[in-house]
Amino acid sequence: MQIIINGKEKNFDDNISLMNILKILSLEGKVMAAAINMEIVKQDAWEKHILNDGDKLELLDFVGGG
Repeated sequence: MQIIINGKEKNFDDNISLMNILKILSLEGKVMAAAINMEIVKQDAWEKHILNDGDKLELLDFVGGG
């Protein structure tokens, strides 16, 4: 299935969780927030949240500055 991650199309197996996508992309522990189709998914739900074909995933990391 195809997932759009931060504007780029990527292919994954069906029934993949948000956490598994982060592991595959080597982003586990680096992402602070995730939104699927413009809806925030809380971190404690990442392991159970299954994505669907065509979902738009935005992964965010907060950077300090001033």
